[in-house]
Amino acid sequence: MADVTAGLNSFSFETGLTEEEKKFIYLRARAAGLTFCGCAHAVFLCKLVQSLRCMIKSHTANRGSLASKEDRDLCVGILGMGHLGKQLLRSLLEKSSIKPSDIKISSRRPESTVEFSQAGVECFFNNSRLAAEADILFLCCLPSHLPKVCADLRSYLSKHCLVYSFTSAVPVTRLAQLLGHDFILKPQYDFVTGDAAEVWRSCTHLKTVLTDPLLIRASCPLTASGGISLGLNWVCAVLYSLLNICTVARLGSSDALCLISRILQEKGTHAVELNAQNFISASCASSLLSEEPFPWISLTDAQTKDTPLQSFISSDKPMRQCISAAYKFLMQD
Repeated sequence: MADVTAGLNSFSFETGLTEEEKKFIYLRARAAGLTFCGCAHAVFLCKLVQSLRCMIKSHTANRGSLASKEDRDLCVGILGMGHLGKQLLRSLLEKSSIKPSDIKISSRRPESTVEFSQAGVECFFNNSRLAAEADILFLCCLPSHLPKVCADLRSYLSKHCLVYSFTSAVPVTRLAQLLGHDFILKPQYDFVTGDAAEVWRSCTHLKTVLTDPLLIRASCPLTASGGISLGLNWVCAVLYSLLNICTVARLGSSDALCLISRILQEKGTHAVELNAQNFISASCASSLLSEEPFPWISLTDAQTKDTPLQSFISSDKPMRQCISAAYKFLMQD
């Protein structure tokens, strides 16, 4: 249906604003940018995890290893169907290869998710069930709801379920306490002053702009140019997440490094060669056998403390270029 108000300036949002109020219009662009970046980075993570799980499945099959949980399709859960939850779901349906039947939604108002149910997404109101079934669980609830939500989830979360929190004002350390869980990723966005936020003014329809090369470049985690930056800790935590998935699959350290390197090289244009000391201390790396899995890495620590991986990425330009190239490739795919 055509927009009958298109081109009519008197119907535009800015028309009713005073000159003083117009100074704050940039906040609308910033909010749109935050939504875009949040959804794009979540999709990037899911694509990496899905690629790794496929590689692990192929690798273990070739070696005749026993089947593991990673052999089944990736199951993604979203808790909360407010504005962000719906935008995230639309982004996953549009930009990832995750089947709708492998996406589960827990919402206090399942009746508001009819359009997604019709697309094949399973919608219900049962937070405990969502925790028990999801491999990646996105928290899109209000901070005031978090204590009750965490109480629902705590006893049902598998240690290997990656919790990704969009809930503002609750640091990852507090969330880890509430959940009794240390496999948690929480993006921390910062804002850079200037006119860069204007690039996000076009983000009115997320589904159509998720393929825009300009916005993908602007949201790239390590080279963000849209006035919204995402700390290096998030990138490190994503890579530690991949390492933990290899540990759960009982892959030896050598195989784990090989598969993670392959993901980044296949999706990017820059060669990268990872070693154990990039992820763990030199003393631990020296005693780690090639057929021995990496130790489990607490993502809470990875996002709040200095790590070998943080030091490596910050000092190694080819690695940063490789990660950026992988992001742009996956998001434009």
